[in-house]
Amino acid sequence: MLEAEIVELDHGRYAYRLPDQRQLNVHGPGAVPHPRAADPVRPGNSDLCFVWEGTPDEAVAHLGACGVAVELGPVTRTGGQGVGTSVYFRDPDGSLLELISYQE
Repeated sequence: MLEAEIVELDHGRYAYRLPDQRQLNVHGPGAVPHPRAADPVRPGNSDLCFVWEGTPDEAVAHLGACGVAVELGPVTRTGGQGVGTSVYFRDPDGSLLELISYQE
């Protein structure tokens, strides 16, 4: 489970704090951070990958239990820790999300 915590920041920004991973800051509509990205990401334009500590089948089962449809996978992919098995799905805005497992 990702166990993301939503944290409100200053300037209308939010972040997703993940255990043992970096915090992801997001600049949604109305946010006025400084400095700001040159071309802020619009809803649905992200492609993010997260390490899944369980097996790929457990990732599929977890997504199903949460009512999230798997778009692709499990499939073999290369990630930051080498070759793993990924499961792809979409968030409510249409962004592509990936859970990669390095377990066999």
